[in-house]
Amino acid sequence: MAALIDAIDVKRKMFFELENTPFLCLEAEVSTPTARGGQTLVRLKMRNLLTRAVFDKTFKASDRFKEPDLETVPASYLYSDGDGFHFMDQESFETLTLSGEMIGDAVDFIVEGVVIQLHKYNGNPIGLQLPTHVELAVTYTEPGARGDTASGNVTKPAKLETGIEIRVPLFIKEGEKIKVSTETREFAGRA
Repeated sequence: MAALIDAIDVKRKMFFELENTPFLCLEAEVSTPTARGGQTLVRLKMRNLLTRAVFDKTFKASDRFKEPDLETVPASYLYSDGDGFHFMDQESFETLTLSGEMIGDAVDFIVEGVVIQLHKYNGNPIGLQLPTHVELAVTYTEPGARGDTASGNVTKPAKLETGIEIRVPLFIKEGEKIKVSTETREFAGRA
């Protein structure tokens, strides 16, 4: 039997199950009443891991959730086609497929061979978790000209191998590998 989690114990980045659906807690806020006999309430901002929808819901502190049958496995990206995005489970070596909706805007950071964490719910793939930084090659950028720093504009646009365009420092050249933050979509350093 799955363990039960009290609503008051749910913290940020925790997984829980509500109505047979896995959720990720994005924010948890506890409000304790000042009046006698008042109930302690817990407001959760949560993401449905199947539909990716985000919403707020308030629970009593004594409400309980099941721990979801959620597993995170390392998987390497193979290719994409009309059926979706195909990954190879690094432990069982089976091919797992995610739809475009499940991938979302993470498609901007996925290149062939990259290893990411894949979420499986009841044995089926439902989504992925990107690392904080990914290494991508610069496919096009203008050469930085001397004296460009006088205007205060010390970055330039660069197109990366996945098609995403970000701003990079002037010293970055075409063909170089750079680190990109998956959260902010910004340049994070040379690879």
